[in-house]
Amino acid sequence: MTVQGRDGGDLDGFHIGWVPEDAGDLVSDFASEWDDVTFATRVWERAVDDGHRVDLRVHVLRGDRLTSLVQVREFLAGYHERDSAEWPLAEFGRAEGVGLAGGGEAFWLVRPGLAVDVLVDVERFDGETAIEVASSITELPHG
Repeated sequence: MTVQGRDGGDLDGFHIGWVPEDAGDLVSDFASEWDDVTFATRVWERAVDDGHRVDLRVHVLRGDRLTSLVQVREFLAGYHERDSAEWPLAEFGRAEGVGLAGGGEAFWLVRPGLAVDVLVDVERFDGETAIEVASSITELPHG
């Protein structure tokens, strides 16, 4: 079920075509690196009584170690400090092939060295929301 949404804008060579309308209005971009992989990140957050709460994150990941979907999964498991073998993920379809999703996260390998990862707050959105956001993300034409 698709709920009302809005355009998420462009991030590091990708267009985020849909974010949930109730994702926070405070939008910030960050650049970081972890374990030889660079992150271009956009975060949607909202004010709550004790500060701010992140509703949605989109990461564009670039790094030589991201050679396959299995390698992306292994990298993200390390990044999130999870046991990859215990991480329940299911495949979802993308134009480029398949991605993996579970627990409010959806990610895929665009091509070797380039992946995209979407995370939603599962207390605010259901797990399908991550797949909906991920499905709306397209690579911008080079030029």
